[in-house]
Amino acid sequence: MIAVILAAGVASRLRPLTDETPKCLLKIGNKCFLERSIDALLANHITEFVIVTGYRENQIVEFVKNTFPDLNCHFISNPDYATTNNIYSLWLTKDLVANRQVLLLDSDIIYDPLLVKKLKESPHSSCLAYLRHQLDEEAVKIIIDDQSKIQEISKTCSIDDAAGESIGIELMSKEFIKHLFIELDKMMTIHKQVDVFYEQAFENIMKKGVELFAVDTTELFSMEVDTPEDYKNAINNIPDHLK
Repeated sequence: MIAVILAAGVASRLRPLTDETPKCLLKIGNKCFLERSIDALLANHITEFVIVTGYRENQIVEFVKNTFPDLNCHFISNPDYATTNNIYSLWLTKDLVANRQVLLLDSDIIYDPLLVKKLKESPHSSCLAYLRHQLDEEAVKIIIDDQSKIQEISKTCSIDDAAGESIGIELMSKEFIKHLFIELDKMMTIHKQVDVFYEQAFENIMKKGVELFAVDTTELFSMEVDTPEDYKNAINNIPDHLK
């Protein structure tokens, strides 16, 4: 299994906090997002990493090499980070993740390491973590059937019909990855859909019969940070065992 962490974005909504620092290096408690995530993945016996960088990427590379000098980590630069979305960063990893089981993570989430364990222990080979809470228009929402198979995943799907919010951690089988990157190739090279979220590619292949399931991880702490208010809330609400 290989972990892919997407960390290329500018995170303009977090300014001025990100004026001089990439989002993934902002500290919550004693550790930044990226250090927390790498520690959580290592604790779950994931030992190979891909980090897609862009904005202030030299800081990210230097931090990882200094903090985890023995880490098996590949860095991929997204030179178009200012004009593309996370789907493009994911597409750039294709040569490294081909025919691999992949754990995909956004870099702006703080989460309990047990969340990754729960995904790995799921009976489904391709699944994502979701949180049941009050939803809004900005949340990446999921609609599922009675078997927890995802029917829709987007910011625009019905709040009333949604089971919860996708946290931004997805475990994908080799077969899922094969179909996903065929779709990503089409979206990037033919349709030039470089500015959408990667969940659009999930929806496209699910419509073709590729299955992705949802795992309820509400009982485990997780939080996405998009704004200064989110950042303050994360600092104030992080459980003691994660500080």
